[in-house]
Amino acid sequence: MVGKLRYGGTDARSAQEHFNNKARPTHRRPAVKRLTTAPNLALATLWADLLCHAGVPTTVQRQYASSIAGEVPPDQTLPELWVADGDQLEHARKLLDELRQPPHRHWACPACHEVIDGPFEQCWQCGAPMPPAA
Repeated sequence: MVGKLRYGGTDARSAQEHFNNKARPTHRRPAVKRLTTAPNLALATLWADLLCHAGVPTTVQRQYASSIAGEVPPDQTLPELWVADGDQLEHARKLLDELRQPPHRHWACPACHEVIDGPFEQCWQCGAPMPPAA
């Protein structure tokens, strides 16, 4: 027995089989999918934060790759958004489209009568909320 590798009462071959079987996951994890690239790190982190708050876990990859622009093509140094659960990719795309193109509204504040344009839901003059019908 001296000189023979032992693992929990078994020989080396059984130990290797044990580790190989342990390495195989028993459940399938959803694949991580690339959602899009962002033009800069500020927008990438903003979009990722908003998607996470909407229930779509998202990470930013290549945050600091802009420092190697010139060594590699510039389009390969842009920050990327990755969705942690590939099954949520289409939902994430819809949410991101809504974030990129917010609804344009035109309404008058019921409190101070200021005319509000754009995606705003609160009066910038007095802070009153947008009326439900606007």
